Amino acid sequence: MNGALVIDKPEGKTSHDVVGRVRHILHERRIGHTGTLDPFATGVLIVLVGRSTRLAQFMSADDKEYEAIIRLGYSTTTGDRTGDPLSDPSEITRKWSEEEIESALSSLRGNIDQIPPMYSAKKVAGQKLYELARRGEEIERKAVRVCIHAFEALRPDGELIKDNADGTFDFRVRVVCSSGTYVRTLAEDFGKRLNVGAHVAELRRTRVGEFSIDGAVTLDELKSRFAEEALGTVLVPPFAALSRLPFLHLTDIDARRARHGMEVEVTNVDWTDGTNVKLCDVQGTLIAIGVYNENKRQVHPCVVVDTA
Repeated sequence: MNGALVIDKPEGKTSHDVVGRVRHILHERRIGHTGTLDPFATGVLIVLVGRSTRLAQFMSADDKEYEAIIRLGYSTTTGDRTGDPLSDPSEITRKWSEEEIESALSSLRGNIDQIPPMYSAKKVAGQKLYELARRGEEIERKAVRVCIHAFEALRPDGELIKDNADGTFDFRVRVVCSSGTYVRTLAEDFGKRLNVGAHVAELRRTRVGEFSIDGAVTLDELKSRFAEEALGTVLVPPFAALSRLPFLHLTDIDARRARHGMEVEVTNVDWTDGTNVKLCDVQGTLIAIGVYNENKRQVHPCVVVDTA
């Protein structure tokens, strides 16, 4: 088994839990994922199988897309509904105008700086922030530049904001962002623009790179496909899993060189120096991911995934 699985992660499971379940279903030790999804969140989690686990570094930087419910009224310790409220629901006496909502949204589009939340898996000095947070510690974190490609309202019922009649309001949004973006932080910053506490009440990842929720399978569906010996219907081949990368078909001689980590010569390409390139044999099997050296006109294999 070698390739990628697009899993629809269930609520209440950590990404590590999902990896463990896939490992148990497939009886395969080499399983990994390309980007953590919070336990309360659902949706697309890319799981790599077999030698394809070596490809995680080339997929973890893909853009992500989410649908979320931002609850306006109070903030929480974690930035989502699993945390403790930092205050009572605000006494909101009016709804915001569409102009005010759009102004708050537009101010958070494009390149922005985010401070990673304490309740996150980000490591500082070798320690995960959430481990420090659980001990009641808070440390200074450096802001990280991220890109918010899209941040827009959704109106599933034609309603911009839903009044929960308990001092809170729900606002549904679609977010398309660069890797490393925290939607929880985005929600808190959105609330600040409206002078109200805010947190994420629901979060669903609908796309990672070119993999969308439409092509995802649940863990139960994966188990069924494996039992029916139909895993090939959901296992994405390594070559297709990195469809955004340019590729090079190698001769038999160059394919042997690549499998041994040796450079291959290239001509008539317009790649920039440092471009990651898929190296394939004449059958289209992905052999390795290489890095293009513009001065030498060579591609050096840096991760070999097929040694046959």
